[in-house]
Amino acid sequence: MNVIEAFLGLEGQWLWFILAALLAIIEIIVPGIFLVFIAMAAALTGLATLLIDISLPAQLILFAISSLIAVYGGKHWYNQQDVESSDPMLNNRSARMVGKTVTVVEPVDANGGRVRVGDGEWPARGPKMQPGEKARIAAVVGGIVEIEAID
Repeated sequence: MNVIEAFLGLEGQWLWFILAALLAIIEIIVPGIFLVFIAMAAALTGLATLLIDISLPAQLILFAISSLIAVYGGKHWYNQQDVESSDPMLNNRSARMVGKTVTVVEPVDANGGRVRVGDGEWPARGPKMQPGEKARIAAVVGGIVEIEAID
């Protein structure tokens, strides 16, 4: 008896439990792809198959329905959780710039101009300012830095 014959000889519930374990392991290796919820659905299907005799089509339907419910419930649960971060602006470059001091490189007025932010230049709007003057970033809207004069 080879491995495939031994695997195919397993009762249905054990195949579901093996599938659940494999999906959980994959979720651990590659987190964030909702496989843990599908693994829960496979385990639930295995448990139902262990407790009552269910045909293969009924098992597949149970697995599909419980997968949908588990993924939807997991997504809903994740959306309800507030994730605290020591750097909440980590992936928002524009928001990280607010409050920084910049140098005007081309005259700025309400219609436009340019400022130096770090080692790059950005289009800017704000009060009339001349090259060399310092300003503070008040906001970034649509890729344009809105500046305010430093008192």
